[in-house]
Amino acid sequence: MTKFWLALPLACLVSACGGGSNNAASQLKIVGSSTVYPFTTAIAEAFQKANPGTSVIVESTGTGSGIKLFCEGVGQKFPDMVNASRQMKKSEYDACSAAGAKQVIEVPIGIDGLTLIESNQAAPLKVTLADIYAAVAANPYGKGPNKAQTWKDVNPALPAIKIRVMGPPPTSGTRDSFAELMLTKGCESDPAMKALKASDEAKHKDLCTKIREDGVYVEAGENDNLLVQKVEADPGTIGVLGYSFLEQNADKIRPLEVGGVLPTEATIQDLSYPGARKLYIYVKGEHAAVKPAIKGFLAEYAKGWSTGGLLEKRGLVPFVGDDAAKATAVATGLTPLDGATLK
Repeated sequence: MTKFWLALPLACLVSACGGGSNNAASQLKIVGSSTVYPFTTAIAEAFQKANPGTSVIVESTGTGSGIKLFCEGVGQKFPDMVNASRQMKKSEYDACSAAGAKQVIEVPIGIDGLTLIESNQAAPLKVTLADIYAAVAANPYGKGPNKAQTWKDVNPALPAIKIRVMGPPPTSGTRDSFAELMLTKGCESDPAMKALKASDEAKHKDLCTKIREDGVYVEAGENDNLLVQKVEADPGTIGVLGYSFLEQNADKIRPLEVGGVLPTEATIQDLSYPGARKLYIYVKGEHAAVKPAIKGFLAEYAKGWSTGGLLEKRGLVPFVGDDAAKATAVATGLTPLDGATLK
């Protein structure tokens, strides 16, 4: 029976935890994003079924924490791969390199839509990026602490419904994507804020991405299924999570229209939905060189992310055209990432 050992001590993640038949070369360790986790576990199930004797251990830690674990070194004690719902940062890549992981391979796996959800029992809410920013920013546009309590407070055209937003913690790549794709874009709807980035990047980041801490925004942890349950049970509360969870829970929740666009496979694939983002797996090249199972696992992933494949059925929006070809080329060629291209 396929098993995924979650949240185990690191010592257990790098061994067979009790003696089974797996050896280090046939055991793969993956940490990282809660958004990518369901896709990777689906591929792990298929890979293990096709390759008896292999073991894939997947742990949902959040993107930031996962990359930190991944970048701590090379060898059996450290993960082979990390799931990420955002691109690796230059500082993270440098930490990897300093610890001996100098061959980091970036494999884009598909596109996700950062989705705002509400209970099917709630009155439908339509918002703009500026509305979202004004509702949850700590200091909107630098005009002082956020005092808005209802959506009508941030936009007179919206209903007087209390602002309640549940979203990911700072360790989550989804939180980073929320800051980049929604909060910053909403903030920069003000020309002065857009201009501020050129004159004072640190202040711009603080004003555009810092979230209020007065209880209006609640950190919901890394369990997206639990977030769905809480939003469903509390009409009026807005949740922030990946599109695949929306697909799987359409009987309980629905998406908010953002800037006049609903997240669908079509609007995510053509990037017209403002929350569209690429998802990734990062692979340690030093490990791939001594663990043939890694290349086989990536081949299984490439099969799964194709149009009509296993992962599209799980809610991942597949790449098309050049993006699809490039992703497959990296997965098969295992070409290391050029760290100079990162931010």
